[in-house]
Amino acid sequence: MAGPRNEWRKPIDKRSAKQFIRINERIRAREVRVIDDSGEQLGILPPFEALKIARERGLDLVEVSPNAVPPVCRIQDYGKFLYEKDKSDRAARKKQKIIIIKEVKFSVTVDEHDYQTKKNQAVRFLTEGDKVKASLRFKGRQMAHRELGYAIINRLIQDIGDAGVVEFMPRMEGTTLHAILAPGKKEAPKKPAPAPAPAKAVAPAVPAQTAQS
Repeated sequence: MAGPRNEWRKPIDKRSAKQFIRINERIRAREVRVIDDSGEQLGILPPFEALKIARERGLDLVEVSPNAVPPVCRIQDYGKFLYEKDKSDRAARKKQKIIIIKEVKFSVTVDEHDYQTKKNQAVRFLTEGDKVKASLRFKGRQMAHRELGYAIINRLIQDIGDAGVVEFMPRMEGTTLHAILAPGKKEAPKKPAPAPAPAKAVAPAVPAQTAQS
């Protein structure tokens, strides 16, 4: 029985496997549209011909638009391609704002000082760009007076004003009443009106001299 065949195979790059990027011999299309490393269109070629050109230049054949008809491949340095792609992905993630929901808890028996403290917390969270979950839990016989809880949460919504908008109106879930508030829209600062140009000073008219007879 013949032993196993020893075939050379290029190791699979874990990053390309994760991102489903086909390169070199793994490109399975019958024809591909080829762009070279200087951005020039080389036309539609069989993958093996495009790969031959890439190898002659010491570069890779990278499938950059697999869903195009035919797929688009670029002759380039694959390591540099992944580096630039990772760099642009990281920059895009940094621009994304992660919104966190922060909870502010009340009780039916909350006193005025405690209410004001928690209201100010909610306003601060909203101005920082986070959502706020205002919750109030009823205990025992307090369930018979749910209107008191609604009054507290509705007062909070009124007091917050333009700092937040109601995303979910107050509603009951079990023994807890809660509402969700999102940050209010920030108005663009109004540009100051340009100051009126100062009026030009007009020289007083010089009376004409009358000729002496």
